[in-house]
Amino acid sequence: MTPEFSRPHPLDRIGAGEVSVSVAADEGERARLARRFGLIAIDALSADYRLRREGEAVHAGGHLSARVTQACVATGDPVPASVEEDFDLRFLPESAAGDEVEIDSEELDTVFYTGGAIDLGEAAAETLALALDPFPRSPEAAAVLRAAGVIGEDEVVRSSPFAALKDKFPK
Repeated sequence: MTPEFSRPHPLDRIGAGEVSVSVAADEGERARLARRFGLIAIDALSADYRLRREGEAVHAGGHLSARVTQACVATGDPVPASVEEDFDLRFLPESAAGDEVEIDSEELDTVFYTGGAIDLGEAAAETLALALDPFPRSPEAAAVLRAAGVIGEDEVVRSSPFAALKDKFPK
């Protein structure tokens, strides 16, 4: 299956030094990604990469920029958001997926590739998905949650038939 936003970059175009590459999703790609991620819309998505070969691996550092509209978790109202995310990725051949990979304190996210290219578009899409607010809230969310019995992040009003009487009969 071809990803919604595919930008294969041939490995043979990454020499000994660092290579800069920019990718941007077009309107159709953004609409398909919005459906995939359950978003109302993606109005812009681009990523700037600095690529460097490290044997069979490719180090990809860079920056992702996006403008998205998510649905509020409480109301469903549109919640616009800007995403500005720096990233560090390591592309490894899929044949290394079963190998033990040494992890250090500055571990990079690993993306596996097959063939002679890495997919910078799909890597940008996955980076966006990880950067999204998992619980977007509109300005009306607090009132809706309070009405549903949520007082704070960890508290819920315990409703019972006797809750209304508790203040009428002091201890």
